[in-house]
Amino acid sequence: MDIYSEIVSLAKRRGFFYPSYDIYGGEAGFYDYGPLGTRLKHNVEEKWRMFYVLRERCMEISTPSITPYAVFKASGHVDKFLDVVLSCSKCGFSAKEENVDEASRSSLECPECGGRLQRGHMNLMFETETGALDRRQAFLRPETAQGIFVDFPFLYQFSRKQLPMGVVQVGKGFRNEVSPRQSLYRLREFSMAEAEIFFDPEDKTHPRFDEVADDTLMVIPADADEQMATVGSLLDSGVIGNQALAYYVALTRRFLLAVGIDDQKLRFRQHEPDEMAHYATDCWDAEIRTALGWIECVGIADRTAYDLSAHMEATGEDMTAFRRYDTARQETRRRIIPDMAKLGPAFKEQAKIIASQLEKMEPPENVDDGLVVKVDGEDVPVDPGLYDVVEEEITITGENVIPHVVEPSYGIDRILYSILEHSYFRGEKEGESYVRLELPSDIAPVTAGVFPLVSKDGLPDIARGIADELRSQGMLTYYDEGGSIGRRYARMDEIGTPFCVTVDFDTLEDDTVTVRYRDTTEQVRVPRNELAGWLREWVDG
Repeated sequence: MDIYSEIVSLAKRRGFFYPSYDIYGGEAGFYDYGPLGTRLKHNVEEKWRMFYVLRERCMEISTPSITPYAVFKASGHVDKFLDVVLSCSKCGFSAKEENVDEASRSSLECPECGGRLQRGHMNLMFETETGALDRRQAFLRPETAQGIFVDFPFLYQFSRKQLPMGVVQVGKGFRNEVSPRQSLYRLREFSMAEAEIFFDPEDKTHPRFDEVADDTLMVIPADADEQMATVGSLLDSGVIGNQALAYYVALTRRFLLAVGIDDQKLRFRQHEPDEMAHYATDCWDAEIRTALGWIECVGIADRTAYDLSAHMEATGEDMTAFRRYDTARQETRRRIIPDMAKLGPAFKEQAKIIASQLEKMEPPENVDDGLVVKVDGEDVPVDPGLYDVVEEEITITGENVIPHVVEPSYGIDRILYSILEHSYFRGEKEGESYVRLELPSDIAPVTAGVFPLVSKDGLPDIARGIADELRSQGMLTYYDEGGSIGRRYARMDEIGTPFCVTVDFDTLEDDTVTVRYRDTTEQVRVPRNELAGWLREWVDG
């Protein structure tokens, strides 16, 4: 059995993950997380929050999964979020073009039945509708990012108009994959952790870049071969275009190592110009080597001002930030002043919105032909008699700019599978096959297995009390008194539990317990009243 099959078998047997709706035959592209998988996923996401919310000081928000059509029309997803699909009308075969063998692609011959393949495009977003009577088209979001972008005006005010400004979101994404496969690798519903960091377009630096400048990583630049390089050298040579993007490439590597990814099986590949997403000017994928090959798990993209500009154009809302000048200056400016006495009767309930849009506009040279503003994404003409244009002397203290965005986007499910594979060790013990998951202690689903040496003489009561005490300190425990102590150790090793605590007859004498390390099998005695603190210190590193 190959390691991929072993991981999938272990995951189902021990409650990490398994196919959804299995009793109905399953549904491709959907997986359930069991008790251990849910806990592992939670711990990985909490570790991510430690990096981005606590250390990077990003704000975390939560936005709906259902998104109106207008949002994804403006962002370009309606027109550009497409896959090229090859399909056979004879046998029903269909797959993304990139997943079909070269011979079938070139001959357009179905690899299943020999029929004729048709090439077409498919938008990957799930369509839905909102409203009971007035049905409005909407989508399940393929990324969490747009929820952050449309909230930018509020978040910029909330952060007291400071840049850089980081905003994160952890949640579900949905993509109607043509051929979902390989368990958690390609799903139709998946978990994402995305950060959008907004920068002044003329100052894409990071205050802590020096901390990561000497980090060495394996990279594949778009125009060069695979190589080892420091983050600082990639920036200095112009391979990575700005300090902010370089910093988040390095931070991504640090996070992946912290959750158990093998550094020798991690690389960063720069996108070729023809594979760049429609919103990106530069993008690096963190790729992890597994039994399935190199898997893209994180994309770190420079989205520049694409998204904010698109939403600003579509809605007329102000998506700018204020850049303050070192020295104020005087300027003569023209300004539009709406005539509310005329706008009100002309536009009724839309008058205030139109007035607000007029006040934000830069007057064109010729305003005699009227102006056009956006209301709910629609163009609304405004006659010249409904406003005045005045010139005035003003003091200019700065200017409005549309921020640029650097986005690290993490695929949690793919990372989770990779962690399991990189932590998986199989060997033999006393002539029997033996499996151990060497998960980092702070992301392992269970912190400690707690066992009585035997099921008598009050040892079970003491062990249960210890298990409950550790849970009250925030550490998940697993109580087990079935089978030999060796069997119980083996069950904990198989699910990655870093510590096992055994209550024995010495506990009755000196109130100490035996603690066993998973990876070395070393055992030490620890006073019971110090156990929680001792374990917490190890778990916290």
